[in-house]
Amino acid sequence: MKKANIINLIKYHAEKNDSAFRNEAYQIANEFDKSGDYQLAEYIMALLSNANTFVPQMEEDDLAFVKKLEVNGDPLPLPDCIKDDIVGIVNAAGHGIGVNKFLFQGAPGTGKTESVKQIARILDRELYMVDFAFLIDSKLGQTAKNIAQLFDEINGLFSPEKVVVLFDEIDALALDRTDSNDLREMGRATTSVLKGLDNLNDEVLLIATTNLFNHFDKALVRRFDSVIDFNRYSHEDLVDISEIILKHYLSKFKNVGSNMRLFRKIISSVDPIPYPGDLKNIIRTSLAFSNPNDEFDYLRRVYRSFYKEDIKDLKHLQSQGFTVREIEILTGISKSQVQRELKE
Repeated sequence: MKKANIINLIKYHAEKNDSAFRNEAYQIANEFDKSGDYQLAEYIMALLSNANTFVPQMEEDDLAFVKKLEVNGDPLPLPDCIKDDIVGIVNAAGHGIGVNKFLFQGAPGTGKTESVKQIARILDRELYMVDFAFLIDSKLGQTAKNIAQLFDEINGLFSPEKVVVLFDEIDALALDRTDSNDLREMGRATTSVLKGLDNLNDEVLLIATTNLFNHFDKALVRRFDSVIDFNRYSHEDLVDISEIILKHYLSKFKNVGSNMRLFRKIISSVDPIPYPGDLKNIIRTSLAFSNPNDEFDYLRRVYRSFYKEDIKDLKHLQSQGFTVREIEILTGISKSQVQRELKE
C-alpha cells in the first residue's frame, strides 16, 4: 500500500465520497492480493461487502459518463423469435431476481438499439446511454479509472429499479484481450468492465449492443445473463416489416397514394433485402423527397434505391414480374404506350 492510498482514503472519508472511498479500498485489497497477502485482501473485501455504507445517489447534472435518452413511440416490427426474447427480458426485469445483464448482437440496422428504447418504454424506465467519447482517454490507465467511475455513476443512479443503461456498440471496450493486435490499455479497460459488471446493482437493467460479436472477449460474454441474436430475419419477415414501416409513414404525408401490392412486389424482388434500419431510411427518404403532385412518386424512388438501371427499360420491368399498370406507375408512361412498346 502506498502513501497516496492512505491520503486518498482520508480525503474521500472527509469528503463523504463513499463510492470513491470504496473504490480506493478495493484497489488496496487488490495490491495486497498481488503481493501474496491473501488473508488481508480477503479481510478488506469482507469488510467492504458487509459495510452498511451509504452510496450517494446521482442527479442528472452530476453524471459524467452517461446521458439520458428520450424514448419515442415509433413502431418496432421484429420477427417473432426476437420478439419473444424481448418479452423474456421484460419478464426478467419484473421478477427482480438479478437477471439483469443482456447483450444484443447483430449486424447494423437490425434493431438492437431501438429494441432497448422500446424495452425502457414498456417497463416505464428512464434510459441512460454510456457516452464513450468521454470514457476513453489517451492517458495511460485513465480509461480503466473512468470505467470504474462509470459504474459508480450507474450504481448511484436515483431509483435504480427505474433505470435501463445502454452500452451502445460496446465493441470499443470489449475487444478480445488475447488478440495480439489489441493494445494493453484496452485490455485493462476490458478488465475494468468485467469488474464493473460483477458489482452491478441487481436492480439496474443493463443492455449492451455489438456488431462484432465474433471478436468479443469471451470472459465478458459470460458476464451477461443472455445473448440475443438480432440476425434472425427471414426474407418474408423483412417484406412484412417494410410494409409496417411504410404504413406508419404514409399517415404523415398528404396526397400520397397507397399501393401495398406494388410496394411488396418491389421489396420482394430485392435480394438481399436490407435490415429494418436501412429500410426505414429508404422508405422515409423516398416519401420525403417525393413530388407532392404525384401520389406514387415515392414508389419510383423506392425502386431506384435498389435498382440503379434505367427505370424506363420496360421489358426489364416486365421480366421482374410487374404488370402493365404497375409499369405505368413506376415509369409515368401511359398504359397504352407501355402495351405498345412491350409488343414491339
